Amino acid sequence: MKEKRQETLERITSKYGTQLCMNRSMQAEGSFANIKEDMEFRRYLYRGKANVTAQSILLAIGYNINKLHHKIQAERTGQHLFPLKQTV
Repeated sequence: MKEKRQETLERITSKYGTQLCMNRSMQAEGSFANIKEDMEFRRYLYRGKANVTAQSILLAIGYNINKLHHKIQAERTGQHLFPLKQTV
């Protein structure tokens, strides 16, 4: 377990890992905004942890399929959403 943790830490703290983290952090807030606005999601329809988790998973799947569809239509598959930023 310690070996895996060390390996993961090295990967995350590498120059490329830092670039990916910065890129992902910018994209996360946009995803929630798109789900709320574009998909008109305002509240969970069911109660309970299992039901909320299931509905969240379905929303995420729908969002990812929609995103993939738009990438395929624009012939942008295999590319990052944003170019990777350089770290200092």
